Amino acid sequence: MNPGVIGAFIPIVMFISVFTFCHFRRWFGTRQKEREAFYKSETLGGSPSRRRGRQGGNRLAPGRGAPEAHQAREGVKIGGVVCVGAGVGLTALLLTLEGARPGSPYMVGLIPALVGVALLVYVYKLAARSSSSR
Repeated sequence: MNPGVIGAFIPIVMFISVFTFCHFRRWFGTRQKEREAFYKSETLGGSPSRRRGRQGGNRLAPGRGAPEAHQAREGVKIGGVVCVGAGVGLTALLLTLEGARPGSPYMVGLIPALVGVALLVYVYKLAARSSSSR
């Protein structure tokens, strides 16, 4: 390999590593807060479904979805955009390194890109349809 190409990989790998670390740090922190809230709710009087029965039902306003469902849809949106970006970046990288000659692996970048497209189609078409029918 060309030493210039290897030199270009170092900042790219560092950039990806930093953002991956930040993402996982935030994700683990969120999971820890969820666990703490779950344990706290368990110690305060059982499961939320049993407490809901004592309090007279769900306290959400009618016609509004649960915030967890909205947060999950937003997470899938972000995942879809990240996958599309990773696929486009991988395709560009492999095209730059190997060129568009026969047998070049640049089409491998379409795999994460199409997964991202599928996630975005799900969020904007299928999940929107199922939430509006409720």
